[in-house]
Amino acid sequence: MSALRGFRRPAVWVLLWAAMIAAVTTGSLLPAQDVPRFSLPGGDKLQHAIGYAWLASGAVMLFATARARAVAAVGLWLLGGAIELAQGALTASRAADPWDLLANAAGILAGLPLARTRLATWWLRLDQRWFRAAANPL
Repeated sequence: MSALRGFRRPAVWVLLWAAMIAAVTTGSLLPAQDVPRFSLPGGDKLQHAIGYAWLASGAVMLFATARARAVAAVGLWLLGGAIELAQGALTASRAADPWDLLANAAGILAGLPLARTRLATWWLRLDQRWFRAAANPL
């Protein structure tokens, strides 16, 4: 059994999730002045939580099994740790912040419960609709 949901075109959805990961990674490593910020106290942590909830929801929509989603969640959290280390070592306007890891974890934990909702199969439903329509244009 595949860890992925039963997509007609699984590569499309894997690439979409990879693009989401690339977007969060790129945004995290851009110079601080080039990234929009929430003007609230703790807005940076809110951005982390939202970004990682977005990535976790992508994993929920991509992976069919709880085990695959758990592996993805741990991988996302480790990615966040690697990004924090890179921010501290490779950027002049960013700093590694352990509180960001906590915000990332909160976002991941917020995204995973989507697995128990209809949103979990949203990408699968889009895949079936789009690629069925492409196979039968009339």
